[in-house]
Amino acid sequence: MEKQAKIYVAGHRGMVGSAILRKLQELGYENIITRTSGELDLRDQQAVKEFFELEKPDYVFLAAAKVGGIMANNTYRADFIYENLAIQNNVIHFSHENEVKKLMFLGSSCIYPKMAPQPLKEDFLLTGPLEYTNEPYAIAKIAGIKMVESYRLQYGDNYISVMPTNLYGINDNYHPENSHVLPALIRKFHEAKMNNAASVSIWGSGKPLREFMYADDLADACVFLMENYDEEQFVNIGVGEDISIKDLALLIKEVVGFKGELEFDSSKPDGTPRKLMDVGKLKGLGWLPKTSLKEGIALAYEDFKQKNQA
Repeated sequence: MEKQAKIYVAGHRGMVGSAILRKLQELGYENIITRTSGELDLRDQQAVKEFFELEKPDYVFLAAAKVGGIMANNTYRADFIYENLAIQNNVIHFSHENEVKKLMFLGSSCIYPKMAPQPLKEDFLLTGPLEYTNEPYAIAKIAGIKMVESYRLQYGDNYISVMPTNLYGINDNYHPENSHVLPALIRKFHEAKMNNAASVSIWGSGKPLREFMYADDLADACVFLMENYDEEQFVNIGVGEDISIKDLALLIKEVVGFKGELEFDSSKPDGTPRKLMDVGKLKGLGWLPKTSLKEGIALAYEDFKQKNQA
């Protein structure tokens, strides 16, 4: 990407989009276009059409999406499939119509079958049934991958897709019901510490294994791939290691400084038993993550405290 190129970061106020924005600014890219959801509703086809015709970006990072944890995905199933399909359909199509040089679509590791072999290789897409709780979101993301692939095949557009693992970091969502597991635990342990609670209740058995990546590491990988990768096959982005929810909880407990006990609520769903990305393709291209899980949790906890001082 040329330093003066016009780069549109869709979803720049979210955790992923804001991390990509910080990385681009750090690398000296100055001509970055952003719009808040109030300024541009990406679900609105006519509004997106007019935006692309006006701005004519050279490069697009499609990080805008409706996201949430198990409870949100399972409760708002229609919203998750409709809104994500609308956003990506509009952005990808009007990028094509306005001759964007290159687009990156950010998917999710939940695209893989629930019982796929571990670690998850890119080739495992569409080889089995999905996890029910987030199936509408996963199907929307799979549609995005196939849309990118189809615009490449039919029109020769240089569009690529990446599949991040579970993410956390600056600007995460710490909502008590609609957030992902790591930020939800940061909030739970912090509030328990402030209230001198005897214990913290954690959803499920604590046995599922999950992989977690600091969002600024993802942003670094995204910019690296935008500059160095042009192939049809999408690329997994992750750290290549996982941890049980119980051990994650113990690590967050340590970082936050909570002294009480852990209680596991087995009446709540566990979700997929294991979800580890095979990152051999990314490593083979020469990229490696920089932030350890403990270091990243400490950075995320500082961000949480700054945003929740009231």
